[in-house]
Amino acid sequence: MSATATNHDSRYPLFTALVLALVVAAMNIGLWWWGNLPHGPEDWHGEIDGFALSVFQRYQSPLKGDFPTDEQIDGDLKLLSRYTSRVRTYSMLQTPQLPRLAEKEGLKVMAGAWIDRRLGNNEKEIETLIAQARHYPGTINRVIVGNEALFRNDVTPEQMMAYADRVRAALHQPVSIAEPDYIWLKYPELVQHVDFITIHLFPFWNGVPLTNSRGDKLAVNQAIGAYEAIRSRYPDKPVVVGEIGWPSNGDRHEYASPSVSNEAIFLRTWFNVARRDHIDYYVMEAFDQPWKEGLGEGRTGAYWGMFNADRQPKFPFTGPVTEDTAWPLKALAAALLALGPMIWFGRRFSRFKLTGRFFFAALIQLACGLIVWAATLPFNFYLSWIDWTMLTLLFPAQIAILAILLINGFEFTEVLWRPTWIRHGSMLRPDRPDRQPFVSIHLACYNEPPEMVIVTLDSLAALDYANYEVLVIDNNTKDPAVWKPVQEYCEKLGKRFRFFHLEPWPGYKAGALNFGLKETDPAADVVAVIDADYEVRHDWLATLTGHFHDPKVAVVQCPQAHREFEHNTFRRMTAWEYDGFFRIGMHHRNERNAIIQHGTMTMVRRSALEGTGGWSEWTICEDAELGLRLMHAGYDLVYVDELMGKGLTPADFKAYKSQRYRWAFGAMQILKGRWSWMVRPGPLSAGQRFHFLTGWFSWFADALHLIFTLMALFWTAGMVAFPQYFSLPMQLFLIPVIGFFFAKAIFGIVLYRARVPCSWRDTLMASLASMGLSHAIARGILHGLTREKTSFVVTAKSRRLGGSNFAAFAPVREELLMAIALALCIVGMAAGYGTRYLESTLWMIILAAQSIPYVSAVIGAWIAHKAGDKAG
Repeated sequence: MSATATNHDSRYPLFTALVLALVVAAMNIGLWWWGNLPHGPEDWHGEIDGFALSVFQRYQSPLKGDFPTDEQIDGDLKLLSRYTSRVRTYSMLQTPQLPRLAEKEGLKVMAGAWIDRRLGNNEKEIETLIAQARHYPGTINRVIVGNEALFRNDVTPEQMMAYADRVRAALHQPVSIAEPDYIWLKYPELVQHVDFITIHLFPFWNGVPLTNSRGDKLAVNQAIGAYEAIRSRYPDKPVVVGEIGWPSNGDRHEYASPSVSNEAIFLRTWFNVARRDHIDYYVMEAFDQPWKEGLGEGRTGAYWGMFNADRQPKFPFTGPVTEDTAWPLKALAAALLALGPMIWFGRRFSRFKLTGRFFFAALIQLACGLIVWAATLPFNFYLSWIDWTMLTLLFPAQIAILAILLINGFEFTEVLWRPTWIRHGSMLRPDRPDRQPFVSIHLACYNEPPEMVIVTLDSLAALDYANYEVLVIDNNTKDPAVWKPVQEYCEKLGKRFRFFHLEPWPGYKAGALNFGLKETDPAADVVAVIDADYEVRHDWLATLTGHFHDPKVAVVQCPQAHREFEHNTFRRMTAWEYDGFFRIGMHHRNERNAIIQHGTMTMVRRSALEGTGGWSEWTICEDAELGLRLMHAGYDLVYVDELMGKGLTPADFKAYKSQRYRWAFGAMQILKGRWSWMVRPGPLSAGQRFHFLTGWFSWFADALHLIFTLMALFWTAGMVAFPQYFSLPMQLFLIPVIGFFFAKAIFGIVLYRARVPCSWRDTLMASLASMGLSHAIARGILHGLTREKTSFVVTAKSRRLGGSNFAAFAPVREELLMAIALALCIVGMAAGYGTRYLESTLWMIILAAQSIPYVSAVIGAWIAHKAGDKAG
């Protein structure tokens, strides 16, 4: 971006934001327009040969015994008489009044008797057909005995031929049997028992695409080819196409895609070709029949009508066809919904580079477009009250997904496209050596290897600082052989080092640190906390305590960092996983004085710590709670991205998981305990509330992932075992989920490459480690929301797991079971549905994506097991 553009932006932020928002809104409208470009099939002028007709209204169904009235049937026949002079029916028992009403409208009826496995019902259908055909000889001009009964294997060919012979003997009207074209080739003996051949042609169910890249009319050509094959095989029999059509909605079948425009193109092309070739046909069908959705064709079965269930035509017969005629209103709604937030963002963050503002504005517009799409798409389907209930429950989840995407996108934008960090903490020595604050360093430990603690004590003894003390507080270690060597070593280091052994003592680490506060030298101005495994730099205190000359500063925090990991694969991947937060997230939060205080490499103003109540013992994340409390009290927290000390990574996957579980559980304790601070105006700034809410909100994505996975397992099992009751999920649910998964993965990898100084391999391995924690975080979130307390598990820094290879998976038993269950679901879907439907393919992709965190955990546990105690 040029200097001129930057200056212009800073002088006219509102104007720039308005222009940017309008550009993005215009692009949004252009995208809706492009997605609904009119299609230009051949115009159709004239009468349609005939319609296959089911007259059930929107909420009626023969399966429920709910039949249309005479008035409703008469209305349908009046409407169809404007387009055709012939209709075809399927059952004489369901709507026996139809021939009478058709006669009134001057329509000819090809009447059908429904034949299936119910032999007694078949007798009634045939008797009624014969009676009605005799009573209305001028209206019922042809009759059909059975509709795809052989295709369904409901009866044998011999039974069908006997039924046809019986009807032919009783009537003067020509008689036929209706079956798909290949049934007539399979059973040529049928031809001797009919007066004409009735075939059903459905290129859609053959998976044939409408056209190819050259514009060839593949679907219509396939139908014509099937028709000509029957005519060539049986030249002495008239051939009638009893059903032909294309669905306007539903599930894709192999290469055939249902849509309004595809239905219009297919039918208008067919009408012209059929007139040219003198083909006798009936369109399948006149009106959409929502009740057919559960009859084996999936969702597609409801959408074969040329008119929708409300009796409105789906497309014009002349001129171009638009897939969604309401797209201008939807595009405008999406633009208006996004306009205010885009303008606010562009003005509020005018310091961001223009590329970044454009990117996030586009992300806002995309989210608003998806909201409008998700809110309006269900109205294109015939949904039951169960469907609407599920939509009502799932719509908030989709909003949550989009919110998390925007939260991650904001971090992505600020980290990549800021000119510079506004709040950038750096080294700051006291202005004079005699003004060094007195620092009391507190080291709490429980059951830690004494040799590890001694390394930490040596680094503290080597500090280049005059005014400090070290309090080592051993909390509830039972074995004297563990804590006694540390006590003895403190005595050797001199009176600056004081050791305390507490047993029994409540409050976990917070309880030990509160004890340390009481024992702190009265002269101490600053309390510093480190973990028992850290080696600190000699200039840690000397180069940072100068920040405390500012009375508003309560905390100076350095990153957690690690050592001795380079040659241990597991420790290396976890070390780089930790590093991502301190290189990316902490800078992002620091811009609004909203960092997470961590319980190591931190210094706290003593008066602020004691004045706000000390360390909170009601939460197992006392460090993060203290940081929030100090912000609420009006203090500043300074983050200095300088590695002033390095500790050890968790020793094995069990320790790694338990630490993240503890953080998630503690976060929920804090969220519940300090909820009023988050939602009510008060001392916390809007930016601080934003970061604490959204930082934890992102962890809710892991909890939602677990819940969604359990639901997906249940639903997939239902689709595989009981497909008649469980249908494929709509694209409405699938596309945003897949998009969210890939967007989040891209955001994370790009930020790592930009901010974390590691190789591509380390980036991918850190991602593997991070994803492997999803289940532990989900359990921590759910337990934290439903429980008051949990046990405080110290993160082990020395390896505890060994034994056989099978023991490697002990810490990830649940993840292993989830991965196996998802793999079985994918296999079941592949066997039962394959890739015939777009929805089934998308669902298998989602199941595979859902399995990634669980597979990652299993791989991580195996890597930890094989890496063992290999020295870093």
